[in-house]
Amino acid sequence: MTNGVAYAEPPATVPSTVPGGGKGTRVSGRCRSPIASGGVAGERSLRAWKAVMTAHRNFKDQVRARAARTGESYTSALRQLRPTPSGDALPEAAGRTGLRIAVAQTPLREDPGDADALRESGRQVRALMREASALGARIVHFPEGAICFPHKLVMSVDGPDAVGPADWGRCRWPVLQAELAAIAALARELRLWTVIASVHRLTGPNRPHNSLYVVSDHGEVVTRYDERLLSRTKVSYLYSPGVSPVTFDVDGVRFGCLLGMEIHYPELFAEYERLDVDCVLFSTTGVSPGNAAAQAQGHAAANSYWVSFAVPTRHSATAPSGVVAPNGDWLDRCPVDGSPSVAVVDLDEGSEAAATAVAHARPWRRESRAARQARQGLTDPRSEDRTAAF
Repeated sequence: MTNGVAYAEPPATVPSTVPGGGKGTRVSGRCRSPIASGGVAGERSLRAWKAVMTAHRNFKDQVRARAARTGESYTSALRQLRPTPSGDALPEAAGRTGLRIAVAQTPLREDPGDADALRESGRQVRALMREASALGARIVHFPEGAICFPHKLVMSVDGPDAVGPADWGRCRWPVLQAELAAIAALARELRLWTVIASVHRLTGPNRPHNSLYVVSDHGEVVTRYDERLLSRTKVSYLYSPGVSPVTFDVDGVRFGCLLGMEIHYPELFAEYERLDVDCVLFSTTGVSPGNAAAQAQGHAAANSYWVSFAVPTRHSATAPSGVVAPNGDWLDRCPVDGSPSVAVVDLDEGSEAAATAVAHARPWRRESRAARQARQGLTDPRSEDRTAAF
């Protein structure tokens, strides 16, 4: 997506919006490794990749030069120099550096047949949307189960004492849909992008998806992410898995989405790095086993992008919601007292927590991977002989 137009599957051709390919040349919606094989073809590809990286560094130098000349932040200068598809410069955020994001923590309710609980969840979500908007957020991100996280025993046809196939006829679908519609209407009123988790109903007899709806500041669902790598219980009894990554852009910042237990799959985070995202929005209901909060820090540092980590309030004492910077540090987190709340940060590439990781570490990793592919064509007996000494 560019400036509000999202896609769930890669389009045929998506040109970069930054001279020289930006943070990675995007082909068919993906930032591909520049070299598929060694030899002459690999060397040519490496030269082409280096040319792209040189152009990217030159563009970064232009941004820094403008920032030094005008006194702007790096991000503000970037917004002025990066063209939109129409050819116009992106407008500078009024008096602010970077895009402001709010990440929420909310109570967890587990019975989708409880209409009053669904309505209360909807009211709580909308209250936090208003709080995020009052704090200047451009986008707000909610945890898995923000409206309801259907419990396996509540939904089981063999329950409540045994896990079995889910009976989705127990869900109060009209109430759930009404709450989601009210959330979308408020997003339009507040001009606030809203990423909200919910069950997404499919045509029977297919089980629903476990999803993240991306609602634009016009109140429209512009895309939806469906959890792909499900737990054993989810895939066996509750949900149909999704099939593809999803990206969307807000004011020139690209987001990707992950959900549920996908924190445990580094290849999904690496996939979003190749898709050139600036921030991954991860929503979950559980933080163990595996210390999900620590994993979020690791994924952010390894891929040099932000990770927004959204969890229910019941985990706040040990792992509250928050945003991790590209250097792996927490920028801000919600209170540890179990209260419904939001944490608000600016995604600023020029900040101390992001500048080195975004401008140097991420491009170098890409260049290093490209060079590694090129070296696969090297033929030298002293390289091939593992017993050659000194």
